[in-house]
Amino acid sequence: MNELIQVTVQNDQQLVSARELHKGLELKKHFTDWVKQSFRDFEEGEDFTTSLSGAVVGNGAIKPVKDYALTIDMAKQLCMMSHTTQGKIYRKYFIELERKWNDPMEVVKRGYTILQDENAQLKIENESMKPKALFADSVSASKTTILIGDLAKVLRGNGVNIGQNRLFQILRDGGYLISRKGTSYNMPTQRSMELGLFRIKETSITHSDGHVTVNKTPKVTGKGQQYFINKFLAEKEA
Repeated sequence: MNELIQVTVQNDQQLVSARELHKGLELKKHFTDWVKQSFRDFEEGEDFTTSLSGAVVGNGAIKPVKDYALTIDMAKQLCMMSHTTQGKIYRKYFIELERKWNDPMEVVKRGYTILQDENAQLKIENESMKPKALFADSVSASKTTILIGDLAKVLRGNGVNIGQNRLFQILRDGGYLISRKGTSYNMPTQRSMELGLFRIKETSITHSDGHVTVNKTPKVTGKGQQYFINKFLAEKEA
């Protein structure tokens, strides 16, 4: 996959420069105006953080300018809001980045690296328990939230034969997601939110005709990933 934009990793999270994205989308609106209009539906500290980047001025010197480090999720939303051909190209690129980032083996690798950096000692009694313990620790160390469909992929990668639709049904039957049809269907229950298993991502999208819609997406937290992985592996063994 050819690199469209530079991606950095901080605190186990992929980030991109707002200025680089603005340039890549080939937007006519000035960067400052674009930020003022497009960033109002996002939360600083969660979706983006203020940073500095270097800009080349007339004499060739590099001048520090205000920039923003965007999460991949926010970058995808901005691409969709741009209503441009470049926006579609960049959005597909970010979706592929997320797919690779959330691949079960990549999650394990990152978690293992975090544990090594912190000089953590893995105490595993036998070889059969080693992959499960490593995976659980790596997920616990991760601050990345994932979609329920991605959780199904992670479970399959660890020997649990389950698909996205069946996982949704099990979570509804178990009282983790709301089963009553309506606007809250498939949203986390109060119990799940209190346990810290899910986070609801809300994003306002302004469409080309001016009307605004709000997308609500349930995402599984690091704690939730560990909780459900342990739960399903225990049930599988039983």
